[in-house]
Amino acid sequence: MKNVLVIGGSYFVGKVFVEELSGKPDYSIYVVNRGNRPLNMTGVKEIVSNRNDVEQLRRNLPQLKWDVVVDFCAYAPKDISDVMAALPEGSFQQYIFISTTSIYQDTLALPVREDSPKLTGPQPELGPQAAFYGFNKWRTEEELVKHCQKLQARYTCLRPAIIYGKYNYAPRERYFFDLINQGKIVILPDIDLALFQFVSVWDVAHIIMVCMGNEKAYNMAFNLAADELISYRRFVGVIKEVSGKRVAIRTASIEVIDQQRIPLPFPLDKHLIYSGRLIHDMLGIQYTPFEGGMKRTYDYYALHELASSN
Repeated sequence: MKNVLVIGGSYFVGKVFVEELSGKPDYSIYVVNRGNRPLNMTGVKEIVSNRNDVEQLRRNLPQLKWDVVVDFCAYAPKDISDVMAALPEGSFQQYIFISTTSIYQDTLALPVREDSPKLTGPQPELGPQAAFYGFNKWRTEEELVKHCQKLQARYTCLRPAIIYGKYNYAPRERYFFDLINQGKIVILPDIDLALFQFVSVWDVAHIIMVCMGNEKAYNMAFNLAADELISYRRFVGVIKEVSGKRVAIRTASIEVIDQQRIPLPFPLDKHLIYSGRLIHDMLGIQYTPFEGGMKRTYDYYALHELASSN
């Protein structure tokens, strides 16, 4: 039996990962969270702790050897150093950190690869809520590498592009699902040039499991991004196909969209294009086609979220 310590497995990707892993008989799963959203899953042991309260975490963690630690909610270097302080030295073999493609500098050299330049400071142009996000995630990766090298432990950093799927609390696909099901007009930029890449939440969960105990994933960082390039029109077109709904679209200039504060979830005039080929070539990862993943996402929305609102 392999012991897996999950930090922050109550939301979105973490919850899907715990659900998927709990169906496998060879793992003993422990989830650290604050207890605000209990999972109540059969066979999953929940540890109510604040990850930044070192003494509480040290006291509440069972004295086990962890085959893998999977961290979904480290956003600053201190988040890593606090967990390392709570874990006895030599108590884990591999630490998998869910990072982000937001760590990269803006560049015209597309697609962005794992060795592309990283942020060297915050991004105030993104606003106060997001200014430090990418920069701190990169600093957190560096903190993890430093600790693992000191402890002679293995690490794996996974950098997803835009994630979609069930339990998504970010107003991405849900924003369009709601508009379409309410019969409202979808406003899109009149110049449909910005292109994005996505990865389904189920793919991210599967990739984590492939990386667990996999020597090819040790001390590596991987982008997670399907090859398909998706524009706003393509995004909404796929939703139209998978939902079977009529979609009323009106276009507007970027200036009008900004002035009216229309909350479109992706950049209006900037590509987000990353290479997800390294993990494909090294670990054989195959990404879910966008239409198939979005069909699964919409089916979940229609069954659980749309139905409950009617």
